[in-house]
Amino acid sequence: MFAAVLVLIGGLVLGWSERAGAAADPLISRGKAATASSTEGSSYAAGKAFDGSATTRWASAEGSDPQWLRVDLGANATVSRVKLSWEAAYAKAYRLEVSADGVTWTAIAEEKAGNGGTDDWTGLAGKGRHVRMYGTARGTSYGYSLFELEVYGALDAGPSPTGPTPTGPSGGAFTVVAAGDIAAQCTASDSGCAHPKTAALAQRINPRFYLTMGDNQYDDARLADFRDYYDKSWGAFKAKTHPVPGNHETYDPAGSLAGYKSYFGAIAYPQGKSWYSFDEGNWHFVALDSNAFDQSAQIDWLKADLAANSRKCVAAYWHHPLYSSGGHGNDPVSRPVWRILYDARADLVLNGHDHHYERFAPQDPDGRATADGIVEIVGGMGGAEPYPIEQVQPNSQKRISGDYGVLKLDLTDSGYGWSYVGTDGQVKDTAPTYSCH
Repeated sequence: MFAAVLVLIGGLVLGWSERAGAAADPLISRGKAATASSTEGSSYAAGKAFDGSATTRWASAEGSDPQWLRVDLGANATVSRVKLSWEAAYAKAYRLEVSADGVTWTAIAEEKAGNGGTDDWTGLAGKGRHVRMYGTARGTSYGYSLFELEVYGALDAGPSPTGPTPTGPSGGAFTVVAAGDIAAQCTASDSGCAHPKTAALAQRINPRFYLTMGDNQYDDARLADFRDYYDKSWGAFKAKTHPVPGNHETYDPAGSLAGYKSYFGAIAYPQGKSWYSFDEGNWHFVALDSNAFDQSAQIDWLKADLAANSRKCVAAYWHHPLYSSGGHGNDPVSRPVWRILYDARADLVLNGHDHHYERFAPQDPDGRATADGIVEIVGGMGGAEPYPIEQVQPNSQKRISGDYGVLKLDLTDSGYGWSYVGTDGQVKDTAPTYSCH
């Protein structure tokens, strides 16, 4: 093995990483959410390098530099060791980097004369939530390919991501996964069925909890359909899900929302109605039923709920978007709700209904761009057939149609950002970071 290179960042000398012996710290990257700059194909997704199997692998697109592979550890961690098991397509030169936010990266080790095989970097002193291999020169004419990338260290103390959802005002960063328009009438036995793939991705990310933005089940959202389709994919984490209904939940022959209510039970009706709110950290979440925005009971409840809120950051979610560049287009039914949220200085609105991904710049209820406006995201690519982009709306910043995926929301005590992650494990879009109002 060739000599490691000392890296000097901001006057801090990052120590020589001797590649011998095993570190005492535990493996903390197994099964965590992974993304990559590219993949050779669906069989070589980023997550394959973190699944614990010596026979599966991540592979980048061929013939292009740079390429990267990164993992989200789910919490800040002290990284003491990184082990890379290369396939024949190895990196001649690469950096190992850490980041607290997935945006600003610090190198903790660098290789300039790699020869493949196994690179075992021990004695590291990295600190961050995200770790990546950033390849700058290929060792072959192909791409980069890793059987496994293993990160060892110690996660910072905090609530377990698989434990009960805290309800008190405890602070700290956390991750939420969100999607709408999910379970078409198909199962994993059908290779073209998307909702099992988005469910697998959502589960790998392992967030604090999940949000759904309506049309959870197609076509008429009967209880039998929920059991046959949704339950076999997104149902795996139903207990950690905070759903809202869409228009398809109203089509049930047994009655509007009958199957939805029977399937989710108190999870969807924690306060006795199809709308409710809950707190996590410094965030207040408002779950609304846009099928009933004409009901004064929901509007009066919303005003009272926001007036009583003591959290700094506010996110609301429902099915029908006020603004959308997709087939359904803008839906003014939610404008009065937007006005109430805007007056309460809410930060973020999540919607579905149109089957694409779209993010908007902050705007007011009348569609005027303003720094103190609400950021809206359409996240309707949870599994139903994609809709094309038809008429681009003002303030629309990014639109993706055709790539199924989920929203990965990264929330802190005072702000938020997010990425749209495709079922191939690749980040399709990364949004700006916003501060809460």
